[in-house]
Order: sequence, then C-alpha cells, then structure tokens
Amino acid sequence: MWRLIKLLFWLVLLAAICLVAYAYVGPVFFPDDFAAPERQVTEPVTLTPTD
Repeated sequence: MWRLIKLLFWLVLLAAICLVAYAYVGPVFFPDDFAAPERQVTEPVTLTPTD
C-alpha cells in the first residue's frame, strides 16, 4: 500500500512540474494556444443625464 501512495505522490509531483513547465515554455512553442482571441466588439451606448 505504501508503494502505491509513493507512486501516486511522485506522479502528482511530476504532473505539477510539467504543468508549470508548460505554463512557462508553452507560449514559446505554442503561441496560438496562449493568444487571447481578437475580435472587435461594438455596442451602442445611450447616456442619460442625471440631475
């Protein structure tokens, strides 16, 4: 049972390291995945004076 717990611990640790590495290195190799979607939004605004 202890071996299973150790294995799960190391797998979780490895997954966390991979996630952090992907967050730092990912934009260099996969810039489209990290780019914000670009589109122009135009909405009419009605301003009413408050007196």
